[in-house]
Amino acid sequence: MTDLRTTIGSLRLKNPTILASGIMDEDAGSMRRMIAGGAGAIVTKSIGIQPREGYANPTVIELESGLLNAMGLPNPGIEQYGQELIKLKKSTTPIIGSIYAANTDDFVTLALKMQRFGVHAIELNVSCPHAKHYGLEVGCDTDLLYNIVSSLKQRIHLPVFVKVSPNIINLVEIAQAAEKAKADAIVAINTVKGMKIDLETARPILANKIGGYSGKAIKPIGVRCVYDIAQHVDIPIIGVGGITTGEDAIEYFMAGASAVQIGSAVYYRGTDVFAQVCNEIESWMNKHGYKKITELIGAACR
Repeated sequence: MTDLRTTIGSLRLKNPTILASGIMDEDAGSMRRMIAGGAGAIVTKSIGIQPREGYANPTVIELESGLLNAMGLPNPGIEQYGQELIKLKKSTTPIIGSIYAANTDDFVTLALKMQRFGVHAIELNVSCPHAKHYGLEVGCDTDLLYNIVSSLKQRIHLPVFVKVSPNIINLVEIAQAAEKAKADAIVAINTVKGMKIDLETARPILANKIGGYSGKAIKPIGVRCVYDIAQHVDIPIIGVGGITTGEDAIEYFMAGASAVQIGSAVYYRGTDVFAQVCNEIESWMNKHGYKKITELIGAACR
C-alpha cells in the first residue's frame, strides 16, 4: 500500500498536492470544488487589510507554455473574505490563509484575523512580482522578513509558511532568514517576471506591462530553487511552479520538497487534477518500488 501522506510542520496532509494561491479560491464554493477534486490542502487568495481592485484589463494572457498575469492582488479585504472562510471551518482538508502587507503590524493583524476565521496555517506572500510595496520589496529584505515572521510566531499558534520569489539574487539568504525566525516551511516559488509585446502596436499587452509567468515552462526554475534552498535549510519546502503531472511532482520531491502546490494545471487538466496527479505519483512509486513519499524527499540531495 502506497502512503501519500506528508507533514509540513504540524500540518498533516492526506496527500502532497495543494491548491496554489490565486486559482479557484475566491470563495467557499470554489474552494470546496478543489477539495472535491482531491486537493490535500487549499491556499486562499492573497488577502490584504483593505479591499483592492487590482489592475485594469488585460490581466491574463495565455502563452506557449503557460500563463502571464498581472492581476494586482485583487481581493475583498480580510473582513469580507473572512465570511467565506467561516463557511469552511468544519473542513477536514487544511485551509492555508495567504496574506500580503507592506509592514509587520499589518501582517500580524491579518494573521490574527485569519486565525480567528479558522484557517489551519498562514502563507506569507512576500514575492508577488508585479505589486508595488507588497511583493519583492518585502521578500528581498532579510531583516524585514525576519521581523515579520518572528512577530507572527510570537502572536499566533498556527504554522507560518513563507512564499519566496525566483526573481531575487538572495533567495537562499531569504530562506535562511525565514528559518531563523522560526518559520515552519518555505514555499518555492512564486511566478517569474515576464512581458509580452504586441508586434502590431509595439506596446506591452498587459495593462501593467510586466506580469508573472506561471505554468509548465517555469518548472526547471522551481526545481532548481527548491534544490538550492534544500541545501541550506532544515525546515520543509513546498514546491510550486509548472506541476502538471505526477512525475513533475516527484521531481520536486527529489529536489527536496515535502509537498507541491498546483495552480495553472487546474486550467489545463480540470478540477480533478489533484486526484489525477496523486494517481500518477502512486503509479510511479509502485513501479519503482517506493512505499512512502518520505522516501523520495531530497533523494537528489543525498
